[in-house]
Amino acid sequence: MKAYEVNFDGLVGPTHNYGGLSYGNVASQSNSQAVSSPKEAALQGLAKMKALMEMGFKQGVLAPQERPDVVALRSLGFSGSDAEVIQKAAKEAMPLLAACSSASSMWTANACTVSPSADTADGRVHFTAANLNCKFHRSIEHPTTSRVLGAMFADPRHFAHHAALPAVSQFGDEGAANHTRFCKSYGEAGVEFFVFGRSAFDSRFPAPQRYPARQTLEACQAVARLHGLDDEGVVYAQQNPAVIDQGVFHNDVISVGNGEVLFHHEDAFLETDRVLAELHDKLGRRGGRFQAVCVPREAVGVEDAVQSYLFNSQLLTRADGSMLLIVPEECRLNERVWRYLQRLTAEDGPIREVKVFDLKQSMQNGGGPACLRLRVALKENELNAVNPGVILTPALYGTLTTWVEKHYRDRLSEADLADPQLLVECRTALDELTQILKLGSVYPFQID
Repeated sequence: MKAYEVNFDGLVGPTHNYGGLSYGNVASQSNSQAVSSPKEAALQGLAKMKALMEMGFKQGVLAPQERPDVVALRSLGFSGSDAEVIQKAAKEAMPLLAACSSASSMWTANACTVSPSADTADGRVHFTAANLNCKFHRSIEHPTTSRVLGAMFADPRHFAHHAALPAVSQFGDEGAANHTRFCKSYGEAGVEFFVFGRSAFDSRFPAPQRYPARQTLEACQAVARLHGLDDEGVVYAQQNPAVIDQGVFHNDVISVGNGEVLFHHEDAFLETDRVLAELHDKLGRRGGRFQAVCVPREAVGVEDAVQSYLFNSQLLTRADGSMLLIVPEECRLNERVWRYLQRLTAEDGPIREVKVFDLKQSMQNGGGPACLRLRVALKENELNAVNPGVILTPALYGTLTTWVEKHYRDRLSEADLADPQLLVECRTALDELTQILKLGSVYPFQID
């Protein structure tokens, strides 16, 4: 049976703004308080989805969250009508309102961890929503994320959904941004690669000193158990604490994998030789030939990698078996990175082509091409069981573009978050979107 890797990209929400909320994310903090363009951000994301669809890749859409999150604000003591809640929060605690207005769910690499049916004990595709509990503005996402995923992947014969792990630091889980999968082909059993920043209970593992390590070993192990993964199909690796302290807040900022290939920086992991050997051995026992493409620090420093988001790219397998790397425009603007990429594609290696996309609105908030997509490997019968309303087609692209043009603001500043009309605009847009994507009632305002 045929199998595919489907990329489900997050639609940028109507409240996209530069709140500078993510400590440890250099781009997010550097652009704090700048004026954003929600409309431009959403259209840039849709343009990338359309381009990949036209290249022949399977492409889906994941809906944004309702923002501002009035439910969260009420839980923090603000009362009255929805408009009064927003006005009180703006007056008394603007940072909380900014956090509850974040459009960070656009980065669907953090939505959940996905294990394909070829890897799991019960032969179903498993999803565990990420608790994202390291940052308040992201920790409030998983209830809606779970409902949206449930509406997209609804058939219990093919899909299994797990609630987010306990919302405590010991089980900090950032989803697919710290997880990838290697396989000979998407429909065959593979090796799932979990990368963690620290251990909650074992002091033998070193921790970063400047920025927080958001993913724990214990969270990775819990997800592997929930998904029914075989020990022979799992490899755990610790992220290098030194690169976390340089702004590598997720593994997908320093490495990316697909198929049989891992594209990584020389300084990405601790015990790199052991990790690569284990990946090679375990994938080999499953019929694959693991290949590591290592970027030496002499060619591209960690600072260059973070500034350009070289590794926060999409690594896609083309019809001829070679690989295409989707990178942000910032890679072309960085002389060292662009020189390296020209040399890489000229070599006789697995990565043969680089395509550049303008994702400036997302990049300025700390998310590149890889952040914007959730990869789901699906066999043909499983793909047929996915809600067809979320699979991108030329017609859906046109509808979503019109929808964005109709509902999104051209400019948004922090002061605009205090406008209660923004909530009305967001709810109106999302109510229409759920009909377009055939999701049913997934947002709090639709359920209450």
